[in-house]
Amino acid sequence: MNQPYQLVHEQLVPSPLDQVFAFFSRTENLETITPDWLHFKILSVDPQPVQTGTLINYELRMRGLPLRWTSKIIEWDPPHKFVDFQVRGPYKLWRHTHRFLAEDQSTRIVDEVVYALPLGPLGRLAHWLMVKRDVEKIFAFREEKIRALFG
Repeated sequence: MNQPYQLVHEQLVPSPLDQVFAFFSRTENLETITPDWLHFKILSVDPQPVQTGTLINYELRMRGLPLRWTSKIIEWDPPHKFVDFQVRGPYKLWRHTHRFLAEDQSTRIVDEVVYALPLGPLGRLAHWLMVKRDVEKIFAFREEKIRALFG
């Protein structure tokens, strides 16, 4: 497998931990914080409410290519943490750890994504040419949407 890449993104929002976690625990809010250019649509969530073992099936378009993606919640620790893991999708590895830390009346949101691409040297080239930038753009968009939602 190609060496995994890592993205860490932190954001402090002036809202209490329980309120912020509640927002992120509702899968329908994923569409709200995902850029329109991905054409992201949730197809199914089972079981609900979200818990360890929940499978989330969705479709999106990456650079015009239609993709199906299935994530599994492999850790669920409200209101502090959850982890989703790609079980089907475009990456060789995608593990997204969401952490929520109370800081006075605010909440620090910490996203850590560990991912790898298939196709060996071609995957490394794709990462360098576009994937890294696309992932960073997605999280920049999320930051702006979260700022607009939580202040």
